[in-house]
Amino acid sequence: MAPRASWKGHIRLSLVSCAVKMFPATSTSERISFNQLHKDTHNRINMKPVDPELGLVERSDLVRGYEYEDKQYIIIEDSDLEAVRIESNHTLNIEAFVDESEVDVIYQDAPYYLAPDGAMAEETFVVLREAMRKSGKVAIARLVLSSRERVVTIGARDNGMFVTTLRNPNEVRGTAEYFGNIPVGNPEPEMLDLAQKLIEQKVTHFDPKAYEDRYEVALMSMIKEKLKGHKPIIAAAPERGNVINLMDALKASLGEAKPAAPSKAKAPAAPKESAAKASLKAALEASKAAAPKAAAKKKA
Repeated sequence: MAPRASWKGHIRLSLVSCAVKMFPATSTSERISFNQLHKDTHNRINMKPVDPELGLVERSDLVRGYEYEDKQYIIIEDSDLEAVRIESNHTLNIEAFVDESEVDVIYQDAPYYLAPDGAMAEETFVVLREAMRKSGKVAIARLVLSSRERVVTIGARDNGMFVTTLRNPNEVRGTAEYFGNIPVGNPEPEMLDLAQKLIEQKVTHFDPKAYEDRYEVALMSMIKEKLKGHKPIIAAAPERGNVINLMDALKASLGEAKPAAPSKAKAPAAPKESAAKASLKAALEASKAAAPKAAAKKKA
């Protein structure tokens, strides 16, 4: 099944433009998730809308409202939102170019992939992509997503482009409230030197595949054991010794620390389902085959 675009429109640089489509660059579908069930029936609970006066109501009866005062709302219709038309509804108009290093990571929000929408757009798309790649800059543009105008960065990535939505400055908290009482201080040169050597011993190349979610692996192991009817084994966290003296701790760490081992490439996941889900499916089928058939319920 072809991926579904989350936004379609045009990218424009001055008088040059082409049709593009945007796709989410990340997915959470492989994360382990839980459903809420009734403790006795194990039926999945449906969350239904409730009106304080009318009780259960149909979703078709719900409307959108904006609270302008306490418990005072103005109703917003779909036609009202459609009437709010600005350029960034359907156009990524490039306003400026900046060095990528100038965009503080704290402002970076959600990542997306940008691709040409149709063969007619490919030539212009490739020209814009390569021009940005050779300049070493990222573009700044605006885009309306989920009824909000977002400032975004756009850069070349492989054969396409990479879009990152940026947080609004009023969404980012200042550091003074959290760091204001931390002393600046001047570390003792010998301790600072030991700490720097400790860092040097652990320098490596970042490979995200080398850092699997150990909690999720342990969680899946527990689920498979429960499927087999076994009691999960509780693994205690490793105990850490008390640090009596910072200098001694740094020296001991420097003696024990080893360079990070190069990460081994993992086998690619199955095309339709992840290894974890395939393993869980196999465990479930095995548990069904091993479990005795439940007695048929008697009719009342």
